Amino acid sequence: MTTHQNAVDNLSQQIKQLYERGESFRISHGSTNSTRPSTIKNRSNIIQIGHLSNVLRIDKEKKTIIVEPNVPMERLVEATLEHGLIPPVVMEFPGITVGGGYAGTSGESSSFKHGYFDQTLNWVEMILATGEVVKCSKAERPDLFHGAAGAVGSLGVTTMVEIQLIDAKKFVEVTYHPVGSVEEAIRSCELRISDLDLDYIDGILFSETQGAIITGRLTDEPTSGLNIQTFSNAEDLWYYLHVQKRISNSTGPVSEAIPIAEYCFRYDRGGFWVGASAFEYFSFPFNDFTRWWLDDFNHTRMLYTALHASGQSKTYIVQDLALPFRTAKPFIEYVASTFKIWPLWLCPLKQSPQPTIHPCDPGADSNSKPPPHILNIGLWGPGPRNHDAFVALNRDLESKLREFGGMKLLYAHTYYQEEEFWQVYPQAWYDALRDKYNAQSLPTVYDKVKVDLEAEKQETQTWGSTFTDTWPMGGIWAIKKAIESGTYVQARNSVWRSRK
Repeated sequence: MTTHQNAVDNLSQQIKQLYERGESFRISHGSTNSTRPSTIKNRSNIIQIGHLSNVLRIDKEKKTIIVEPNVPMERLVEATLEHGLIPPVVMEFPGITVGGGYAGTSGESSSFKHGYFDQTLNWVEMILATGEVVKCSKAERPDLFHGAAGAVGSLGVTTMVEIQLIDAKKFVEVTYHPVGSVEEAIRSCELRISDLDLDYIDGILFSETQGAIITGRLTDEPTSGLNIQTFSNAEDLWYYLHVQKRISNSTGPVSEAIPIAEYCFRYDRGGFWVGASAFEYFSFPFNDFTRWWLDDFNHTRMLYTALHASGQSKTYIVQDLALPFRTAKPFIEYVASTFKIWPLWLCPLKQSPQPTIHPCDPGADSNSKPPPHILNIGLWGPGPRNHDAFVALNRDLESKLREFGGMKLLYAHTYYQEEEFWQVYPQAWYDALRDKYNAQSLPTVYDKVKVDLEAEKQETQTWGSTFTDTWPMGGIWAIKKAIESGTYVQARNSVWRSRK
């Protein structure tokens, strides 16, 4: 804690000096799980907080853990499991950080029950843009505590959080419920939300006629006779392929038991399914042997590094879109006909209190109460190579999303004009918070998430972009940068894995 306090004092002084000089600044965490290509050329006044990456204290009796913002999910899970505890909401990728989960919108398969990740926090320590260090919670500065969740670091710099934990179990007993249509998948997902025995719900739509709604419950003693399945070893099937195999060989629900940490990070290998695109890029065989042989490259940390290094983030559709259940079916039909991208991920989310930057549904009309849940649809796949066509397709997606009453999660490409953006997100409430906490020297949410079209277009005309856009040079360069990052070592050495 002494080391932490010294680091925070130093950061506070840096920020205070910038504020007194009237200079704006940005925050650097040292890593990112955003898929937006960076077009920021001015690297002055960057506040580095990558060193705030320590687990500080765990209280087994109170079931709490205090950590710095750059602690990744895998270290958080490893630290809590030592004490028989686990966070109620764990982001599916091991490298996503605690601070990223609070500043972003993190809804996972347990979020139908517990809400977004920030709903599991007890309090947050934050440096305001004035340099003042404050603590916020539901009792102390509750407006800042709530407002900074999802605001992508535009109200202050998170430096420490306390997370409320729950009792862990050894396994998650999952059941794959086959569905034969989009409508059946949505209905099945919505009906299961009220099942108090469940701890996890998500779904995968492989096509318009094949999918699975996946339910899970924590247990120390799985039902007798169930197979124990892992997903972190090189010889294991990627999770989505495993699910498809299980439902293809069955006419009804099928169950198995997954060690709890293996369940938390079941989508790491293959990054859900986007890792298959790397094989397609190189026209390389995609089978059990090649996935085993190239396993180091198939974990999400390596995939993120390669995505940005190759320039593919400028042509790849990676969007999470949250909609009311009542409009999810026609929206998926639009996605199927326009994008032709499969699979799609489905995840029911318990809404946060409004107003909020998080996706939300105020209700079918002005007289209705907000429904308790919305449905997240993960749309991840290749888009047009032509820059103008890619932008046009994203703009069309944003237009359709508004038409169907949906909102996007803000980690990905955002092409809204500023006026359009603030028609979707609550500007008056947000601006009032910015004014109250003197956050004007930080970029706004819109400044943080917008894609600078002119800068991006100029980037496509540079020598470096021409090089990475040329097949297969971009892919080779991405492999080189991924190897240099060394992040494959983290996957190899992960303590949480159930090794064979």
